Amino acid sequence: MSIQERLLKLRERMRDNEIDIYIVPTADFHQTEYVGEYFKARKYITNFSGSAGTAVITADEAKLWVDGRYFIQAAKQLEGTTVELMKINEPKVPTIEKYLADTLKEGGNIGFDGRVVAMGTGISYEKIAAEKKGKLVYQYDLIDEIWEERPALSQEPAWILEQSYAGETTADKLSRIRTFMKENGADLHILTTLDDICWTLNMRGNDIEFFPLVLSYAIITREQVKLYIDESKLDKEAKAEFAKDGVILRPYFEIYEDVKSIAKEEAVLVDPARLNYALYRNIPEDVKKVEKCNPEVLFKAVKNPVEIENIRKAQLKDSVAHVRFMKWLKENVGKIRITEISASEKLDQFREEMGNFIRPSFEPISSYGEHCALMHYTSSPETDVELKEGTVFLTDTGAGFYEGSTDITRTYALGEIPDIMKEHFTLVLMGHMGLANAKFLHGCTGINLDMMARKPLWDRELDFKCGTGHGMGYLLSIHEPPAGFGWRQSAGAPAVLEEGMILTDEPGIYIEGSHGVRLENELLVCKGKENEYGQFMYFEPITYIPMDLDAIKAEMLPEETRRQLNVYHETVYEKISPYLDNEEKEWLKRYTRAV
Repeated sequence: MSIQERLLKLRERMRDNEIDIYIVPTADFHQTEYVGEYFKARKYITNFSGSAGTAVITADEAKLWVDGRYFIQAAKQLEGTTVELMKINEPKVPTIEKYLADTLKEGGNIGFDGRVVAMGTGISYEKIAAEKKGKLVYQYDLIDEIWEERPALSQEPAWILEQSYAGETTADKLSRIRTFMKENGADLHILTTLDDICWTLNMRGNDIEFFPLVLSYAIITREQVKLYIDESKLDKEAKAEFAKDGVILRPYFEIYEDVKSIAKEEAVLVDPARLNYALYRNIPEDVKKVEKCNPEVLFKAVKNPVEIENIRKAQLKDSVAHVRFMKWLKENVGKIRITEISASEKLDQFREEMGNFIRPSFEPISSYGEHCALMHYTSSPETDVELKEGTVFLTDTGAGFYEGSTDITRTYALGEIPDIMKEHFTLVLMGHMGLANAKFLHGCTGINLDMMARKPLWDRELDFKCGTGHGMGYLLSIHEPPAGFGWRQSAGAPAVLEEGMILTDEPGIYIEGSHGVRLENELLVCKGKENEYGQFMYFEPITYIPMDLDAIKAEMLPEETRRQLNVYHETVYEKISPYLDNEEKEWLKRYTRAV
């Protein structure tokens, strides 16, 4: 069926259920950023394949809200669908809530599958419907009713992450969580977010492509944990580990019935941003709800010493692989056939050679020329192009090693490139180094520091329409809250930067139809000096890959950036050269020379 035909069928179901506006977000039942094939309902109804976006369908309109990462991609994928692109944060573009309030007729109803909408978002929709004397209809998955041959829910096996990698036992994590519950007067804690559950139970799996997560729910009490999961995913060893920690196994969907029987004298800890609306509505109304951010969010964001040491090893492995890849690319482009896809596969080949490689940590972004302007471009057999000299190649990829996950971006000059590309590369480099070398007082968030990365661009009235960096999970989500770099103040503002957090530093510039540049390292948040002004903090870059000197316009570099780049390249050579043969060392010496 075409998108128009799918929309027609959806509107028929909307009329049957007296729904005037139907909302289809990008989400599974667990508010996961990247979702499995079963949950790609928004892609099914709009044709847009990006990782974030919300579709809103009325009787005569269909609109898709996406952020700046996807403006170009969404515009292309929506062509001919009748779905209108709504660019978030652009002038004259209303928020979804404003659109709903303006569009919903008196007595009209808003519908969505309550399992894929967060509690807080659902409550905001509920208020809009109530103001129009309408109601929410959240009991139906209308996309499921029209989706022929919908993929099945994943049944991939789960596994236990050894303590030598996790660095903390499940028992110790549960103790910390229960202390938080007690301090906040909660008897039960309902968890639906997969990364929070997997972190707590030291469990990993393969239910979402690239992300080692397991479809599950959990209810934590003062004495036990109920884990709602397809039990066939667990082997004897995993079940024995869970039994030791008081984890009781329940069928995956049973949680929706179980929460209905929570006693009214019990208080439940719920996170409005992470609990789904349907589950929230199944909790009896007279049960006290303690609304707090899941404690696991901050607990897992601050890495323990074992995790940090392991992540350093993972970064070192991936940096060696990248250096070998960069050398191979520079020496072979134009001589042998290299395409976007084959280049990405070659990089993963170098990663596999480093040992303990599980798989890529997210869908690779391997882009050439004008494709580099698409922030989250994914090459396919239809779009795969050969790499040739005269422009840039951007690789934003990650590795999942047992020692941890990585997320690294480099932009390479293929042969001699136009001056404008060198200028843009140099500006991005200036911003990258500015943020990486920031010193700041404890209490700062990523909002305070974001301009360190944007200033070289803003000074020239340029910008990039996305955040500058995000937190990193340990074999979990690659975009891990609550820390991040971005200039916009919002309800989900980044958390205070704490010692032990790991974030990405990835400014960029994207010129539609021509080229794009992004440079990304991972930064470890460290404590510096403490004096009468407070506790100073700084970042330690833990990614060790050259910034392509062939792409730099050296005369543009401020003296401070020049010094920072030279210091960084000294560190790259010192860290990476012991793992290279003599020929590779000589090559690396040339690409880390002082400028």
